[in-house]
Amino acid sequence: MIDISAKTRILAWLAAMPFLLVVLMFEIAPLLAVAANSIQTETSFSLSNYSEILTSKFYLGSFKVSFLISIATALIGLGIGLPAAVLLKRMPGRVQQFVVICSNIGANFTGFPLAFSFVIMLGVSGSFTLLLQRIGLLEDFNIYSTSGLVIAYSYFQIQFAILLVLPSLAAITAEIEEAAHLVGASRFAFWWRIGLPILAPSLLGSFLLLFANAMGTYATAWALVGGSANVVTIRIGELTAGDVFSDPYLADALAMLLVVSLILPIVVEQMFLRTKDRDR
Repeated sequence: MIDISAKTRILAWLAAMPFLLVVLMFEIAPLLAVAANSIQTETSFSLSNYSEILTSKFYLGSFKVSFLISIATALIGLGIGLPAAVLLKRMPGRVQQFVVICSNIGANFTGFPLAFSFVIMLGVSGSFTLLLQRIGLLEDFNIYSTSGLVIAYSYFQIQFAILLVLPSLAAITAEIEEAAHLVGASRFAFWWRIGLPILAPSLLGSFLLLFANAMGTYATAWALVGGSANVVTIRIGELTAGDVFSDPYLADALAMLLVVSLILPIVVEQMFLRTKDRDR
């Protein structure tokens, strides 16, 4: 006879099969196909695609620009999202629920609608651009640039950061804050010596998710700056569906390097956390 634990495991696997099938069909299989295509050329299997990317200042520059934009917007997201989440935690439950709903909508408001909104507000003839120029606070600003991408990305990164950080604040209980205040710790000392160390693993994970979110953004960048910004996702899009120059095998190689650049920090983070837990 099959014991209860074995039956439970079988039922668990059966219940998970639809999800595992979706993961296999829409994540693992496409990734394997991209990996296989990345080592092909028009005539044979080769690593020439990777060689071309790693020796090209143009493609390496696209990774550099993407890294800088992603790091900057991830830091901006956490720098604003963390204090906002701390303030939100002290508000009534209904206010929290309303802000979380709005943040959820804003974090997913990307692509062409977001780019169009920023063009209306901060374009050459945008409403905020004209207003700031009239009062003398803005002289020369171009939304169709790398700095424009940073502003547009920061919009959804901040709201995404609030969603990521808010649940982790449950680790800082009222008892911990009261104990710190009883021994004379100021607000700044509490967060510097107690709060931030407690939240450090969550903040590191949130930073990596924000970094990956910005690295993988394509529609917003393309709608806002087109091909003028040298970021990886735009280069992949041009190589995949370009009218002048198309090389899907090279695009797949770029995509695989992008995947590696996203997975590697996560692996390093997990190794760091395991080492830290072992030291404890």
